[in-house]
Amino acid sequence: EIDTGLDVDSLKSVSESINRYIKSDKKPGVLIISHYQRIFNYIKPNFVHVLIKGNIVKTGNYSLINRIEKKGYATIVG
Repeated sequence: EIDTGLDVDSLKSVSESINRYIKSDKKPGVLIISHYQRIFNYIKPNFVHVLIKGNIVKTGNYSLINRIEKKGYATIVG
């Protein structure tokens, strides 16, 4: 949970570093785990997975984050 405890400026800095790494010649895979959507204002994931009790219960693209933020988890995965 890389965004836990970060203030706005730190969140932007961490996100910029991750974006530079993603765009590097290394072509890495990056897994970001978060309970909040705010880091995804700066990093746009290709895939979004919702885990509940260790199981992937929903998969989608970036728009899934916005739907969860507006409607909550229960309406998306329930």
